[in-house]
Amino acid sequence: MTRVVIPLYERFTALDVIGAYQPLALAPGIDVVLATERTGPVRDDCGTAALMADSTLAEVEAADVLVVPGGPGTIQALAGPLPRWIGRIHETTRWTTSVCSGSILLAAAGLLTGRRATSHYRAAQELTRFGAHPTDQRVVEEPAARIITAAGVSSGIDMALRLVELLTDATTAQAVQLWMEYDPQPPYDSGHPARVTAEVLARAAAYESAARIAPPGPPGRPAQPR
Repeated sequence: MTRVVIPLYERFTALDVIGAYQPLALAPGIDVVLATERTGPVRDDCGTAALMADSTLAEVEAADVLVVPGGPGTIQALAGPLPRWIGRIHETTRWTTSVCSGSILLAAAGLLTGRRATSHYRAAQELTRFGAHPTDQRVVEEPAARIITAAGVSSGIDMALRLVELLTDATTAQAVQLWMEYDPQPPYDSGHPARVTAEVLARAAAYESAARIAPPGPPGRPAQPR
């Protein structure tokens, strides 16, 4: 079995995890493990959903693939054990990957120095603090370094399908995509900052600000600005 490990931390973004988890978990021969500092439920950035991690970071000594999610909790996670753990596990992987601001954790682990990488459009410039070169591509592959980074949130689905292809074959990846009926036809063409108005950009920034200041515990989702 190919072992995929997804580390969780408080205030991760749920789709960062699930968007990558679903295609990989559906593919034959791939086992997905959720790990965190302490086992148990880990709350997402809205505070109303939690995922259960059955393994601790200390118990994970190796992985074939590492998928690091992002979210508002990335800021706090930078100060914890996760960057050093990522650096250690990367030595064992076939691919080390990230979704959204998870790439900042890869960068903090020293894995993106001098390399191209992507992230959520609101977080991409943070990569320069660690010597990475941000791009606005949806998925960036650095094969020589065994690293793949995906942009914001939903791009994790695209990256995971690519991983399924790399780990199995193209037919399997296409079959997984079909089973998921992943056939995007969004009601708006507003999935990239280059294609929206200043008003939409400002509204999205306000939502992010609300998420950043919300308490990390279970009481509820942050107030949504109007």
